[in-house]
Amino acid sequence: MLKTTLRAIAIAALIAGSACAQQAAETASGASVGPEAPTEVLTVETSGGAVRFNVEIADDDQERDHGLMYREPLPDDRGMLFDFPEPRRVTFWMRNTPSSLDIIFIGADGRVLNIADHTTPYSENMIPSTGEARGVLEIRAGLAAERGIRPGDRVRHRIFAG
Repeated sequence: MLKTTLRAIAIAALIAGSACAQQAAETASGASVGPEAPTEVLTVETSGGAVRFNVEIADDDQERDHGLMYREPLPDDRGMLFDFPEPRRVTFWMRNTPSSLDIIFIGADGRVLNIADHTTPYSENMIPSTGEARGVLEIRAGLAAERGIRPGDRVRHRIFAG
């Protein structure tokens, strides 16, 4: 009986230690374990009307590299806007991202260049912009189609001209 109890305690300690190590690794890598960052309003002007999102801003290399890794699925009114200081061709991937996303590439003029919809969680396949992107908006998978967001639509936010 004592041997069984000690074995159970040892197994429980290993499991707890493993969970703590995982949380520490995620925290060290910059994973979000606390409340989300402050948000700003972004509006997409579609043929069906304006669609509004509250977006977190990823505007430095560390934030852009980390993105929505390790995060729970986004509510429909939330997103993350990646702000690139200069327009350029960009590629994204879904490494360490547990939920599918729509990735919307946006030019310097605020026009949607292309949309990668229903991206595959955890995939390391490259997802490219079709032109030079000034920003990239990530939202819940399927939401772009549900809200009628298409290439050519105008995105209104302080980082885009016009």
